[in-house]
Amino acid sequence: MRWDNLSEPPTGDSALFGTDAVVTRTFDTPEFRGITFHEVRARSIVNRVPGASRMPFEWTVNPYRGCTHACVYCFARKTHSYLDLDTGLGFDSQIVVKTNAPELLRKQLSSPHWQGAHIAMGTNVDCYQRAEGRYELMPGIIAALRDHANPFSILTKGTLILRDLDLLLQAARVTDVGISVSVGFTDRELWRTVEPGTPAPERRLDVVRTLTDHGIGCGVLMAPVIPFLGDHPDQLRATVRAIAASGATSVTPLVLHLRPGAREWFTQWLDRHHPHLVRRYERLYAEGAYAPKWYQRRITRQVHELADEFGIGPARRGASRRVTPPSAQPHPQPSEPGPTQLTLL
Repeated sequence: MRWDNLSEPPTGDSALFGTDAVVTRTFDTPEFRGITFHEVRARSIVNRVPGASRMPFEWTVNPYRGCTHACVYCFARKTHSYLDLDTGLGFDSQIVVKTNAPELLRKQLSSPHWQGAHIAMGTNVDCYQRAEGRYELMPGIIAALRDHANPFSILTKGTLILRDLDLLLQAARVTDVGISVSVGFTDRELWRTVEPGTPAPERRLDVVRTLTDHGIGCGVLMAPVIPFLGDHPDQLRATVRAIAASGATSVTPLVLHLRPGAREWFTQWLDRHHPHLVRRYERLYAEGAYAPKWYQRRITRQVHELADEFGIGPARRGASRRVTPPSAQPHPQPSEPGPTQLTLL
């Protein structure tokens, strides 16, 4: 494995960790059987997104690499090749855990050079995947952001986020907190085959309902909308109806994109499960990783029309949300001084 002198693209020139900092573990429990964890002492944790990126944020924190959600379409699969790890089954079962992520983040937020910019999480792999149940990195991360009143957002498919509900409520009293749950479809047969390691879509919508009931507005990223498998008007209607029933504040559709690494793995899956669609996908994605603009616009229009019908609207891209829970109790002063100026993206 290429652990030494590794920069986690797109962070810059500094090495992420060295070979002397890696501890490999396996756990003989049902939920972790067949999974290998590589525990590392990371050298950096706050990553800058390159200016050419389509992402609506500049800084991210990713405490894990690889993901047991095992979504066959995951665009982050390519990143495993930077470690000489397999981007297929290896991505699903070889999980890098940055065990010192909370302390590194607290150190970064305390730096006089840090200006309090918005930090996005769950943008590469899910920070609430199964590994988080064992390593519990997110409570320390959220606490650091809370103590520095630093705005942040989380995107997840994991129900484990509810474990940290109290911390999220505390953070929401002092800064902008944005939570989104990813639910691209409610078709259970499709879910079982393309997202085999994730909680069921209805369980994810239960998360939306619980967060909303506690005063934390939660949007849904309707992603991915999968061409020819999850884009029938009846499927779109059923999904948006379920999202609306969960109390989501917004729904934002995103059509499947197939970057290198993910494209090859998804195509193998497609050839096994839906071989009659392989040629259709080759034509639809002939120009690159993204579906044609006309197709994306069609899906977006359909979802927005359904959202209007069911009483919800599209999210403003990149927006974070200040939340004041109705039952908020005074929160003790932060244990460390934070920035007085917050720069929101």
